Amino acid sequence: MSDVRIIKKYPNRRLYDTEISRYITLEEVRQLVLQGVRFRVEDKRTHDDITRSILLQVIAEQEEGGNPIFTTDLLTFIIRLYGDPMQNSLSRYLELSMRLFVEQQGNFTDQLRAMLGQAQQPLVMLKELAERQVPIWRSVRKEFLKNLSRGKADE
Repeated sequence: MSDVRIIKKYPNRRLYDTEISRYITLEEVRQLVLQGVRFRVEDKRTHDDITRSILLQVIAEQEEGGNPIFTTDLLTFIIRLYGDPMQNSLSRYLELSMRLFVEQQGNFTDQLRAMLGQAQQPLVMLKELAERQVPIWRSVRKEFLKNLSRGKADE
């Protein structure tokens, strides 16, 4: 069995999971993402990799719910950057920021669990923990701005 699960999209728009030999829904694709399962979605006819397209559909479904992540302003900003020389920089910045965010969230959760187990003053400890995170985000922003100015100079 390969380490990447193959899902085939048929012309009737249905998704077929080859590992479990049955059709699946976008919600089941979302569950695969949440479980950390590596997969690839292929167009049945052309064998093209359409994973990004399916993931965008999952995001669109989630955004229609009650608590969207993407504001109208953010989406407008992203749309305006398509075709801009800074498009690749923004993509890389968002990816690195999300990786850092997830990593820091895990560290924060671990530290919070440890502190609440032994803390006599949990609010003081939470404040200290939050203050330790600020320099990390400042360095990410500084790096992005440096790349931004470098990209504009290359034009």
